[in-house]
Amino acid sequence: MREHGGNLDLAQQRFGGRAEDWIDLSTGINRLPYPVGEVSPRAWNALPSRAEIESLHQAAQHAYGTSAPIVAMGGAQAAIQLLPQLAPAGRARILAPTYNEYAGVLSIAGWDVQEVGEVGTLAGADLAVVVNPNNPDGRRFAPKDLLALLPRVGRLVIDESFADAAPQLSLASEADRPGLLVLRSFGKFYGLAGLRLGFALGHAVDIAKLAAMSGPWPVSGAAIAIGCRALRDDAWAEATSARLARDCVRLDGMAQAQGWRLVGGASLFRLYETPDALAAQERLAHGQIWSRVFAKQPAWLRLGLPGREAEWTRLAEALAR
Repeated sequence: MREHGGNLDLAQQRFGGRAEDWIDLSTGINRLPYPVGEVSPRAWNALPSRAEIESLHQAAQHAYGTSAPIVAMGGAQAAIQLLPQLAPAGRARILAPTYNEYAGVLSIAGWDVQEVGEVGTLAGADLAVVVNPNNPDGRRFAPKDLLALLPRVGRLVIDESFADAAPQLSLASEADRPGLLVLRSFGKFYGLAGLRLGFALGHAVDIAKLAAMSGPWPVSGAAIAIGCRALRDDAWAEATSARLARDCVRLDGMAQAQGWRLVGGASLFRLYETPDALAAQERLAHGQIWSRVFAKQPAWLRLGLPGREAEWTRLAEALAR
């Protein structure tokens, strides 16, 4: 498995404790998840109907402000796995450093993968990938600049897994343009990563291909029921976005007090430069708080946002050690 956050098994092996004892801040998953509520027995017992899946699509279009063709999948990762099959293998360029599954999946499928550092250098690729806001450094790219790139590449994939709290960055409303594919994650902002739900939005031809490859029941009945409910809850989304903005400021202040420099971040995670990220990770781990470090960037430490006040207190205590 490629390097990712959420690897609590490693934390337990090194520092002990049960999974439920840890506060996992190594991911960008909302620690105050959407209240699931009751799920009907039918959602568990029956195969999802086409009408139910279409209801989920409509709820996602509502949440993302678009009428573009859309398909629900088992997380944004499920769409990434199918990307190589949308066209014959060619030259892929990825704006990096970023989520490492893109390079891995495309390379295994025979694509010539190049990682580049600037948007303009994506031009000429058969497949170009931009994560906006970017993971892990939070870089943001103006929609107009990305649309200007569209005629200069074969297909442009925009991963908006962390864009829920930054709708001004989204190209979802433009996703029906030929050659543009927008990916959205449900589990991060709504804090329900275990539900495995995400969406691909794009031109009808691409969405039809992805839907055909995903099969007749790409997501579970429970994912449909919970997704429909959450994606139409505008009040929860607005309140959560506001809370996350306040919490980012709070976490940045705590990090600054440690002498850490803010490299960047999005609404669900922050990236700091530290004198020694491994040492910082170990200090936090003794308080059973797990963070993310990066093999190629030994000074970088990424932290998700704590949830309830008790988690903030534990983080403060761990930092004070």
